[in-house]
Amino acid sequence: MTLLINASYLLSAVGFILGLKFMAKPTKAKLGNMVSAIAMGIAITATIYWHSTSGIGYTNGLLVFLLLISGSIIGKLLSGKFAITQMPELISLFNAFGGLCAMIIGVNEAFLKDANQLYIMDKSILLLGVVLGAASFTGSIIAYFKLSNKLKWQIKSRLYSILTLVLIVVMSLLHYFYPNAFSFNHLALALGASALLYGILFSVPIGGADMPVLISLLNAVTGLATALSGIVFESTIMLLGGILVGSTGVLLTIQMCKAMNRSLKTVLIGTTKSIGLDNDNSETQEVQTTSAAETATLLAFSKKVAIIPGFGMAVAQAQKECFEIHQRLESSGTDVNYIIHPVAGRMPGHMNVLLAEANIDYKYILDMDEVNHKMHDYDAVMIIGANDVVNPAAEEDEQSVIYGMPIIKAHNSKQVVVLKRSMASGYSGATNTLFDRNNCKLLFGDAKNSLLQVLDELKKI
Repeated sequence: MTLLINASYLLSAVGFILGLKFMAKPTKAKLGNMVSAIAMGIAITATIYWHSTSGIGYTNGLLVFLLLISGSIIGKLLSGKFAITQMPELISLFNAFGGLCAMIIGVNEAFLKDANQLYIMDKSILLLGVVLGAASFTGSIIAYFKLSNKLKWQIKSRLYSILTLVLIVVMSLLHYFYPNAFSFNHLALALGASALLYGILFSVPIGGADMPVLISLLNAVTGLATALSGIVFESTIMLLGGILVGSTGVLLTIQMCKAMNRSLKTVLIGTTKSIGLDNDNSETQEVQTTSAAETATLLAFSKKVAIIPGFGMAVAQAQKECFEIHQRLESSGTDVNYIIHPVAGRMPGHMNVLLAEANIDYKYILDMDEVNHKMHDYDAVMIIGANDVVNPAAEEDEQSVIYGMPIIKAHNSKQVVVLKRSMASGYSGATNTLFDRNNCKLLFGDAKNSLLQVLDELKKI
C-alpha cells in the first residue's frame, strides 16, 4: 500500500515538473497545463485513497468528494467569466484561495494538536504557515480590486503595516517566552487575524501599475505557505508543490522587476519617481498622423514588417484582425514578425496567450532581445496598443520615470505606425518621445476598427 502511494506521489512530482517545463514554451503551454492538472488529480486521488484505508468514514469521504466537485465548478465558472485582458485578476483570485486554504489548514491543526507535544520548530512552522497564508489571502484580494479598478482607498504610509508586523512578532515572542500566558490555538487565531490585516495594509500602498509584481510575489508567499503545510502534514507532494510554486513566483517577480527597471524594494514601498510637467505633456505633443489607406500602402510595399502588441490590443480584442493582416501581407511575400516585451500586457506571457488565441504560430513571435540589435532591417513597424515599452525616453532621458527600462527599439526601424485611441500616456505617465520622431506616425481610433480599415485598404491594393 505504501509503495503504491509513494509511486503515485512520485508520478505527480514528475508531472508537476514536466508541466512547468512545457509551460515555458507557448507552443506547449496547453499541454503543460493538462499534464499539471493530471498530476494534481493523481496526488489528490492517492491522498484520499491513503486516508480511506485508515477509515475516514463515509461522511468525510462524501464531504471531500462534494468539496472537490464544488471547487472544480467554481474554478470553471471563474475562468469563463474573466476575459483575456483580466488574467492577472483571475490569477490573484486563485492565489487568494490558495492563501486562505493554507491559513485554514494551519488554524485547524493548531486546534487539533496538543501544543504540549509540539516542539518549538513544529509550532514555528505551523504559525508561519498561518501568517503567510492569511497575508497572501487579503493581499491577493486587494490586488484583484486594484486591478479591476474597484478600490479607490489609498494609504501612502507604511507605518500601519509596520506596526501590524511588529504586533505579529511581539505576540509570537510572548508565547515562546511565556507559554502559559495564552493558549497556542488562541495565538494561531490572533496571528491569523493580524496577518489578514497586514495583508491589506501591505498591499494598499502599492501602485496599480505594480500590481502584477505584487501578485507574483504573493504567489511565492502562497507557495511557501503550502510548503509549510506540507511539513505540518508530513506530505512530501504538498511540500514539493509548494516549493515549485514558491520558487517560480520568486523568479517571475525578479524577471518583472528587471523588465520594468524597478527594484523590489521600490515596488513594495509603493514609491515611484515623480513625474514632472515636462515629462507629462502628451496632450500638447505635436505628432504626425496617418490614415488607414496610407498605413496599408506602407505595409503592402514593405519587405519586412514587425508588429508590436500591447495591452491596448488585448482591450480592443484585435488579435484576429491583426492576424488577417499578417496573412494578407505574407501571401504577397512580406516577412512578418511579432515582437513581444517581457511585461507587455499585465504579466509576462500575457501577449503570447493573446496571440495564441488567434492561432498565430509561435515561429512568428520574437522576444525583444532577439531582434533589438537588427530593428533597422524592418521597413515598417506597427505598434498596437503599446506605449511605455517602446518609449525611447527610457534610453535617452535620465529624468524620465522609465529611464533604464529595457524597451523594444522600434524607433530604429525605417517607418513606425502607432495605433492609439488618444494621446493618453502609458502607465508610467511619461510622454512617449517616439511620437516626436520623423519616422513615426499615429493612427487614432479603436485598434480593432483601425485594423479592419487597414485590411480593407490592403484588399484594394
